Amino acid sequence: MSPFALFLARRVAFAVLLVLLVSSGSMWLVSLAPGDYATQLRGPGVSSATLERDRERLGLDRSIAEQYGDWLSGLVRLDLGTSLRFARPVRELVGMRACNTAILAATALFIATLIGLPLGVIAGSSSAAGLVSAIRGLSVFGMSLPPLLTSIVFAFFAARTGWFPIGGMTSLRAVDSGALAGLLDIGWHLVLPALALALPIAATLERLLARSMHETLQEPFILAALARGIPRRRVVWRHALRVAIRPVAGIYGVIVGGLLSGSFAVELVTAWPGLGRLMFDALISRDVQLVAGCAAVGSVFLACGNLLSDFALAAADPRLREE
Repeated sequence: MSPFALFLARRVAFAVLLVLLVSSGSMWLVSLAPGDYATQLRGPGVSSATLERDRERLGLDRSIAEQYGDWLSGLVRLDLGTSLRFARPVRELVGMRACNTAILAATALFIATLIGLPLGVIAGSSSAAGLVSAIRGLSVFGMSLPPLLTSIVFAFFAARTGWFPIGGMTSLRAVDSGALAGLLDIGWHLVLPALALALPIAATLERLLARSMHETLQEPFILAALARGIPRRRVVWRHALRVAIRPVAGIYGVIVGGLLSGSFAVELVTAWPGLGRLMFDALISRDVQLVAGCAAVGSVFLACGNLLSDFALAAADPRLREE
């Protein structure tokens, strides 16, 4: 087996283990908490006989181990069970919502990269103290803003100005307006939630790259290139950036995990119909199989992010490709 195939096999095995542990842990935690779906469905004051009939009808009268065994046997067949609240297969629900979360996360990551990396190069290579201080101050301010707070501020801004939609993913007027109008409408709804997620990440990328760029510019091969008369701009953007980008490439997997946790709050505030919103509804209603399905898909995102981080780091560092 080639080194690349062995590396890929290890990563796939890690991803499968991560999905199993996260989804199983979430299912057991929700099951062990007091109450269940029948209790949430009927509310307070209902007789115990009615609750027992509901639990028997829904299969909640069995032990946690039996329910987990049935769910695990279905997971082997990629069957995540049926949602008690929505009476639909969990795989259909999480698949649709996961696509919406992926759109939001990918847009936020693109915006963060587009903002953070150029600012990091400028802050790490510029000799203008005022410009560097301004970028550093904005980054520190951006890192101190959690996505929950920025999404609330953006929702208030949208409500006061009317320039952007307050929440949701689509408008009613765009339903029958054609494919292009629908895409533009989704993009218009995407601006504020994506920015709420992207700004703290952009600030993190800028700080990390600025420090790495400053250290890289002190390396002997960079000083030698400048001494030979190569323009500083070319040295910075073509040679130094390829070396300084390595620490940034190594944390993209962590960033993807942060996007998923941050999108949970943003989706609730902006009513974005994503995986975080579905997970919240599942937790409120104590829909155990839906909670486990959402956790499983979220862990798949995290595993894919780690794999993307490894590939990005290998692309940035030729020594890792040789290894």
